[in-house]
Amino acid sequence: MFELKNKEGSSYHFTLKAKNGQVILSSEVYNSKSAAENGIASVQKNSPEDGRYERKTAKNGKFYFNLKASNGQVIGSSQMYASESGMENGINSVKENASGADTKEV
Repeated sequence: MFELKNKEGSSYHFTLKAKNGQVILSSEVYNSKSAAENGIASVQKNSPEDGRYERKTAKNGKFYFNLKASNGQVIGSSQMYASESGMENGINSVKENASGADTKEV
């Protein structure tokens, strides 16, 4: 489920939640609702492709990933994971959940 949230007037942000309610991907802040909706559509389109995931290690040694659009722009980022396998599970969860997820405005 994508949750689309209004932040401070005309700014919007979305998260993708797994079936258990855990946030598995968060977006940047968009200047309009339609831009955020386009971001959701981009996540749905790009999430099945493994090559769109940028796997990263933070300075503190934790793991995270970014999902990128075909133009290389980051369209979503994960939480921090303690292990590389946890990060890979997060990527698999986005792949499984994003393409058919509904959007709910909250």
